[in-house]
Amino acid sequence: MTKIAALVSGGVDSSVMLHLLKEQDENPVIFYIKISMEDELGQLDDCNFRDDLAIVTQLAKKYALKFEIVDLHKEYWETVVKYTIDTVKNGLTPNPDILCNKIIKFGLFDEKAGHNFDFLATGHYATTTLHSGKVYLTTATDRFKDQTYFLSALDANQIRRIMFPIGKLVKSQVRDIAQQAKLPSAHRPDSQGICFLGKINYSDFLERYLGVKSGDIVEAESGKILGKHRGFWFYTIGQRHGLGMSQGPWYVVDKNTDENIIFVSKGLDSVLLSDSTISLSNFGFINPVPEGMFVDTIKFKIRHTPEFTEGTIAISGTDAIISSKKSVSGIAPGQFGVVYDYSETFCLGSGIIKANNF
Repeated sequence: MTKIAALVSGGVDSSVMLHLLKEQDENPVIFYIKISMEDELGQLDDCNFRDDLAIVTQLAKKYALKFEIVDLHKEYWETVVKYTIDTVKNGLTPNPDILCNKIIKFGLFDEKAGHNFDFLATGHYATTTLHSGKVYLTTATDRFKDQTYFLSALDANQIRRIMFPIGKLVKSQVRDIAQQAKLPSAHRPDSQGICFLGKINYSDFLERYLGVKSGDIVEAESGKILGKHRGFWFYTIGQRHGLGMSQGPWYVVDKNTDENIIFVSKGLDSVLLSDSTISLSNFGFINPVPEGMFVDTIKFKIRHTPEFTEGTIAISGTDAIISSKKSVSGIAPGQFGVVYDYSETFCLGSGIIKANNF
């Protein structure tokens, strides 16, 4: 019998994932990874833990499945939260969801409990494809919900043991299944938080650990001071909202972290906001490139969106340079550039966008 560890968060996606496994006559063990937003200063926000736990407990009873809690709170703070704070302090844009998947959900959890199972099942919108004897990460049917961007830093050994039961469904189908099966999470809204941070407001999180420090908002082209901001760490390249400025739209195009200055330019088509070359560090393929696939012509993403951009890639060791067919806006150093094959099916790998993009 196949041994499956089902990672259930209490949300509708992972609940439907569990339901589908049961419909396939599987009997997975349910695991809930406990990570709260509580540190030595106390509770940061209304943690979802109690609500999550109530739903997962109901699911375990409904399907008569074994249920365990794995506490990775300490490890989460030492890795994902520390990475997020340090990255922001350096003026870069972190992606804690990508790191959380690699280190926590499919890393440390596996070391603590998942290694006893053949597969880990999760409610991500993604698929896997067996090609030439290897398992590849491939995109979901629902391109608006596809989460391969957030899974792109996983390695081949992690990917080959993951099951994505809802990967070939669209979100409306998932909701319909949840309602028909009378799942307790059927009407629960999608999480808008970062990774496991639940309802936390990201700006509140940054203010708690980095504080507030007034600085100048400067027009990049003219050097004119246009206003004040609360600290460069609250802003990312390409950001429009939250600047509090009229006669826009204004976009953040650069930051001076030493002098606490953010530079803005008017209009998304500003030459200061766009580039056709994206430099990546720590680039790696999840698997060797599938036989017959040419990686010099690719599709890529620099953020989680349903759209892909066409380009070419040149790789030297762990560095890579993507040359886009068209100019790309909002290239944020610290974020991940994720590379796909030309058919937009295979998620090939990822790297971190370099500071100053050089």
